[in-house]
Amino acid sequence: MTGITLHLSVRGLTDADLPSCAWAGSPGHVRELAHQIRRAEAGEVDYLAVCTPVGLPVAVGGVDYTVRPGAGTLWQLGVHPALRSCGIGTLLIRSAEQRIGARGLTRAELGVEEDNPRARALYERLGYRAFGREPDSWDVEAEDGSLRRYETMCTLMRRDLA
Repeated sequence: MTGITLHLSVRGLTDADLPSCAWAGSPGHVRELAHQIRRAEAGEVDYLAVCTPVGLPVAVGGVDYTVRPGAGTLWQLGVHPALRSCGIGTLLIRSAEQRIGARGLTRAELGVEEDNPRARALYERLGYRAFGREPDSWDVEAEDGSLRRYETMCTLMRRDLA
């Protein structure tokens, strides 16, 4: 079997990256990423991109500093479907944790959908532990541009970074 080594870097997501992020979600979701870039510029969040040597994002995700005092909340974590299970999600999460620590915070939190055991297993492997549950919802855009409300239950997880 032949292995491939891909050198990746992590940086803030930019407007120039958005045309290359169609894999991350619907056109509406990609438009929402532009809003998150503005929030990053204002210091409310960090929105990260894991990129190939030519600068193409293959994973994205945010850290919101406004959700819970004393913690950075990871959200909208995603890896290009063709590159899942290659360690890129781990790189993204560890980079997000470094950003949280750089702000002097000692706790990372996230919510994982209860019907996503694969993601939960990754978070547990990285040291996250469940501490509660809460419902979550967001708009999902159909191919025709119409919106429907998606509702789910999430397990809340945290990891102490100190």
